[in-house]
Amino acid sequence: MGDPHVLEKMHNGEIYDPGDEGIVQEQLNCLELLYEYNSTRPHEQERRQNLLQKMFAEIGENCYIEPPFYANWGGRHVHFGKNVYANFNLTLVDDTHIFVGDYTMFGPNVTVATAGHPILPELRQRGLQYNMPVHIGKNCWIGAGAVLVPGVTVGNNVVIGAGSVVTKNLPDNVVAVGNPCRVLRAVNEHDKKYYFKDREIPNELL
Repeated sequence: MGDPHVLEKMHNGEIYDPGDEGIVQEQLNCLELLYEYNSTRPHEQERRQNLLQKMFAEIGENCYIEPPFYANWGGRHVHFGKNVYANFNLTLVDDTHIFVGDYTMFGPNVTVATAGHPILPELRQRGLQYNMPVHIGKNCWIGAGAVLVPGVTVGNNVVIGAGSVVTKNLPDNVVAVGNPCRVLRAVNEHDKKYYFKDREIPNELL
């Protein structure tokens, strides 16, 4: 087991040494499960689900993560609601907690990071870090290649454009894009009629 004092620092935002021997051993145990998950074959869906239950802090029903999946702690500090979908190469830097609401979708190559390192070179040279939790609401769509940095909160029903870098909190019901990511517009009446440019939503889906 890791030093309880260091483990506490992992989750309260204080600077700590991630090289603590006990922490490293716990982390390696988590990564063994992650390795096993990424080694599964496509038809081994039941095995994948069983592994996710062991790997994650919480994971709801009907969640699907397309391998390869990467996480510093193998999902140990990740909390997924139900019906969460993640495409290839989801990277969760889960040194502290990541919360994801129901029905949220991740495009390929998304990174959600909780870990940071001091700007002061002398501290960074010693390998020290700090962690800040990330919260993502329900029914969000995180576009391909997006990056969420430590400490951000994303509201419900948010669409984040591909390649965006989210450095500040985002409110509910918006489309946000760019680096740094900014609110482009609210989800509006136009979105109730069109699903892509001038493509109308079929009546039977409304």
